[in-house]
This record gives sequence, structure tokens and C-alpha cells, in this order.
Amino acid sequence: MVRLCLYCHESINGRIDKKFCSDQCRNAYNNEKNAGGETHIRRINSILRKNRKLLESISGQINKKIVPTISFTNAGFNYNYYTSSFTTKKGHVYYFCYEYGYLKLSDDKVMIVKRNNFD
Repeated sequence: MVRLCLYCHESINGRIDKKFCSDQCRNAYNNEKNAGGETHIRRINSILRKNRKLLESISGQINKKIVPTISFTNAGFNYNYYTSSFTTKKGHVYYFCYEYGYLKLSDDKVMIVKRNNFD
């Protein structure tokens, strides 16, 4: 009996319970199978990771830094996506991408902060 790969339909050699002819076919099959409902979630997670990475790279090792807004915009920062927000007693709203956050000070300045504890 000839066994066929579930992905490319080529013949399979080797173990009797083998379902794919190669690791590439196995990975491609599983990626297609899992892509359906997860596409939207993966896209949002990708945006959040990019935002966090930009905040981290712009702030460097400093826990609080004021930078021009244009440095965010030019780097492709997406203000519509963040993991949490925090409103101070004075009404200032900080938006966080994981442990890095920002506060819009004006149209041309943003303060980046790093939250050290996640309690």
C-alpha cells in the first residue's frame, strides 16, 4: 500500500505511522491548518510586538525619556494598539505596550516610560 503525504501527496517512505514526506510539508500543513481563526490575533500581536520594540529602542536603557512624536511616526508606531492604559489623578493617560508606555505631552512630544513591576 502506498502512503501519501497529507500536504503534497507524494509517496512517503519510512515509518508506518508517518503522515508527511518531510518536515517542510508537516510545517506547511500545520501552518495552513492553524491559520484560519488565528490570523486576526497574529496580526494584532505582531503590531503590539512592533510597538513595544519601538518603545524599547527609542527609550534605550532610560526609564523615562521625552522624544519627538515624529520619531514614533516615522518608525511606523501604531497608536491604535496597546495592551493597557493608566489614568493618573491629574487625568493624564499613559498607554502601555507590555512594560513600555507613552504619554502624549503635546502634538510634537511624547514621554516614554518603563514600568518595572507588573503587579
